[in-house]
Amino acid sequence: MKLLAIRGENLASLAAPFEIDLAEGALAASGLFAITGPTGAGKSTVLDAICLALYGAAPRLEQASQRRSAAVGPDDAPPADPRNIMRHGAGEAYAEVEFLGRPESAKARPARRRYRARWTARRARGAPNGALQPPRMSLIDLETGAPLTEKLTETRAAIAARIGLSFEQFRRSVMLAQGDFEAFLRSEPAERALLLERITGGAIFSAISKEAYRRAAAETAALRAMEAALEAHAILSPEARIAAETEAAARAAAAHTAQARREKLEAAARRASAASARA
Repeated sequence: MKLLAIRGENLASLAAPFEIDLAEGALAASGLFAITGPTGAGKSTVLDAICLALYGAAPRLEQASQRRSAAVGPDDAPPADPRNIMRHGAGEAYAEVEFLGRPESAKARPARRRYRARWTARRARGAPNGALQPPRMSLIDLETGAPLTEKLTETRAAIAARIGLSFEQFRRSVMLAQGDFEAFLRSEPAERALLLERITGGAIFSAISKEAYRRAAAETAALRAMEAALEAHAILSPEARIAAETEAAARAAAAHTAQARREKLEAAARRASAASARA
């Protein structure tokens, strides 16, 4: 998965529409850059926009107080609800991300496809004092321009499949919230290894390892079968071998003598039959 663009509007401290193009220009060429600015400038909001567009969730709200925020009315969602990232006084907000999805088949290695994921929050009639409406998410295949799904649950599942990480895995490895780096370090070794494998694209090495193990097990089983077959045939001692060869030679000689006698008897029978016919 590779981010190509980040867009949004009316998200926390970022009121005006914004776009960060990661596929062209200096950011695409740099490979590594920092997001800097004073407190409240919107640095974390850019990261929130990524999580909202992809998963409809924001890590920094997970630890929000259960008390209702002073910025929303009593009929609105609790502070941990991602819709509260919508700027106070705005009637609607959105977060949008364009990304390259991972190949669906590791064997075929097809070209990765471009997708656009979008999360939208709004109030009734788009009015600042309107009741909060259910959030919406969509996923569009930019290669065809066709929307893949617009249902919230299905969209989340479709995006996670194309990224290759669940939201919990994404926030623990790719998008570590402030003070949340320990969440990755505290993960179980197996979970941490799986995350690193997915992030670095090391799945191919895992597949090679599994195939090598399978081949080794099959060859070992074949070797044991051959060894068992050899053990079923006892090796003769030199004396027993000589005796067996002598007996075989004697039986061969007896068979040869019997065959010669049979041929003589058959010849005599033919002569007698011919004499009887002439008489």
